[in-house]
Amino acid sequence: MERRDGVLMSVDQRKKIIILMINMFIAIGSFGIIIPILPAYLESINQGGTAAGLFIAIFAGAQFVFSPIAGKWTDQYGRRRMIIYGLTGLTISMFIFYFSNSIWMLYGSRFVGGIGAALLVPAIFAYVADITSFEQRAKGNSLVSAAMSLGIVVGPGIGGFLADFGLKFPLLISALVSLVAVLFSIIVLKESKVIQTAQTSEMQEAETMVAKIAQSVKKPYFIPLIITLVMSFGLIAYESVIGLYLDNQFNSSAKDIAIMVTATGVVSVIVQLFVVDRIVNRWGEVAVLNIFIAVAAVGFLFSLFATSYALFFGISLIIFLSTSILRPVLNTLISKLAGNEQGFAMGMNNAYMSIGNVLGPTLAGLLYDVKITYPFVLGFALLAVTLFITVSWQKRSLKAKAAL
Repeated sequence: MERRDGVLMSVDQRKKIIILMINMFIAIGSFGIIIPILPAYLESINQGGTAAGLFIAIFAGAQFVFSPIAGKWTDQYGRRRMIIYGLTGLTISMFIFYFSNSIWMLYGSRFVGGIGAALLVPAIFAYVADITSFEQRAKGNSLVSAAMSLGIVVGPGIGGFLADFGLKFPLLISALVSLVAVLFSIIVLKESKVIQTAQTSEMQEAETMVAKIAQSVKKPYFIPLIITLVMSFGLIAYESVIGLYLDNQFNSSAKDIAIMVTATGVVSVIVQLFVVDRIVNRWGEVAVLNIFIAVAAVGFLFSLFATSYALFFGISLIIFLSTSILRPVLNTLISKLAGNEQGFAMGMNNAYMSIGNVLGPTLAGLLYDVKITYPFVLGFALLAVTLFITVSWQKRSLKAKAAL
């Protein structure tokens, strides 16, 4: 057994979490491999910025549509099956991307990839909830989130290196690595949950997915879902215009932008591996949410007044540090409030995140064309409102507990 800040984790738990981390890293990293070659690849088939934007929107849209369904299936058919199906979807997506030069087939590959991600992500976090206690959950979620962040950092770097061997070569490697992840999961991953009975499954089938989505408003974890949406919205809106902003304001080179993206990714990995569970164990999830929503809001505000690349770099590190803490903390809080419906809760979490991922870059691009600072003003305003909502929610929760 291993003690982490007073929390015992068994050898078996650590092995299972490592398997989940490997799966998450491969899934995110294999997608990130294509990022450096995407502009040149789209240019080679006579496509430009519109196609690049649709790549993001279609992927996130498919995630949004299928996440609630995937969450239900995760509870109904088991975590292992959904993880394998999700990885398979991502693999098929990469192979379609590699073998096709039609823009419509490429859009189709993004749609299939979004479905794969919708199946994969909720199942992985539900699996973490199955194998950890309340006290261990923040650590488990932060480790999986760190693997996700590491994939975001490492994937593009590998893609840039592989592009020297041919423009489409990274796509082939991405597909093959995803295929290895599928086989790896089939061989080593064991189911973490007792599958529901046929009677229970039939009762769930009778309930429409529209009703299930509407139910999320009444769930005890609805406010964390809203925070997930706002955080995703703000972060991807920030990421979608940051390159244009740096170029416009500070004449930054592609190398300068790459250094910033890599540095923020490294900070995310370090924080999620070594910091999140410590501060959660000390202050609790809700207090940590309040603190770092406030820090992120201040970061967005200060970014409006940055007068140099170095200063903007430092402020960006603060924003990404905050969001890298918020992501696993939100997953943990939702998981703890979800009870026995882990799959559904994680599916809704993924769905709300996808809404932010669709709306964020769209609105940020429109606002950027009006005035380049407006996306950061919007991010600050949304986070300030979210902080007010979170503090109010915390007060209501404390009053409800006191009344019992």
